[in-house]
Amino acid sequence: MSLIDRWQTSMMENYATPGIALASGEGAVVVDEAGKEYVDLLGGIAVNALGHAHPAVVAAVTKQISTLGHVSNFYVAEPTIKLAELLLTLAGRPGRVFFGNSGAEANEAAFKMSRLTGRTHVVASEGGFHGRTMGALALTGQPAKAAPFQPLPGQVTHVPYGDVSSLKEAVTDETAMVILEPIQGEGGVLVPPAGYLTAAREITLAKGALLALDEVQTGVGRTGHWFAHQAEGVEPDIVTLAKGLGGGLPIGAVLAFGRAATLFQPGMHASTFGGNPVSCAAALAVIQTIANEGLLDHVKRVGERLRRGVEALGHPLIKEVRGAGLLLGIVLNAPASGALTGVLKDAGFLVNAVAPHVVRLAPPLILTAEQADSFLAALPNALNTVTS
Repeated sequence: MSLIDRWQTSMMENYATPGIALASGEGAVVVDEAGKEYVDLLGGIAVNALGHAHPAVVAAVTKQISTLGHVSNFYVAEPTIKLAELLLTLAGRPGRVFFGNSGAEANEAAFKMSRLTGRTHVVASEGGFHGRTMGALALTGQPAKAAPFQPLPGQVTHVPYGDVSSLKEAVTDETAMVILEPIQGEGGVLVPPAGYLTAAREITLAKGALLALDEVQTGVGRTGHWFAHQAEGVEPDIVTLAKGLGGGLPIGAVLAFGRAATLFQPGMHASTFGGNPVSCAAALAVIQTIANEGLLDHVKRVGERLRRGVEALGHPLIKEVRGAGLLLGIVLNAPASGALTGVLKDAGFLVNAVAPHVVRLAPPLILTAEQADSFLAALPNALNTVTS
């Protein structure tokens, strides 16, 4: 019996049945249980920042689990503190850090922090995705995901993404927090107009509301910056991280600055596995490798190579390429992303149909120019197959 057959008889149907059972991986290449190789252009949905089995992560995790594993919240271990210090250094501002296990957990923490301002109203964006736990789902602006679980925690207003006027109208003196993604990843790799985050900062400051930026997908080098908002020079009150931070190990983080950093008091919030030394050791290895190997510049170069290569095809099915760094959306002129994903899979490339018209690329940050070129060489035939 295959792994997929076993999945269908033992796993809950919270996701659709996976199409491939993977057995191993190295760098940006994965191998399925039949031995077929694929260039991984999804990276575990932007999680595998250094690809698979990266020596730095393997060494860090091996050393830490061999030395000191879980310590609980009653004690502290150096990797946790060292990671918090490093994240604040990358942010370039003094603050405080909370560690959880995922992006949803990080956004839940941000949601709870906002309630400690004494206000309860929150503004989020339509199409935004902040997780599937009840609080994070309330922030998520995708009604189909929320509908089966109503009622969710209330007083969340969703406004059109990228529309400054709508944001300004929605934020009042009663608003506790505005939460936005610098790029909507799950929403279809949507990029807001230039200046949108700056406007959000000005609006929240004027109304005394916190500005939280969900960098779960865009953080840790994904766009060619440590954090995507740094490209616009904005200073949010809260930044949430996860996905690429652990390089494959589960970890989420909330960075808080100014008054937001002092909102939580002992006993108000916790996470049993949050700040686990092994996950923190992996995250330290990820960040140090990105810095030591100049991957931020590499991400910009390879991302631009992919963007220009796709645009240069001039294929009638392709409308545009949007995104930044190695978070790109190939926007199609027809709802054919599912079919294109299937054809590319057969050709040995893993991509994601994030929306009916959009194929998402979020490969490991170590994707080589040669691997990018191999995808560009295979794409025309895949597009022709879909449109024939």
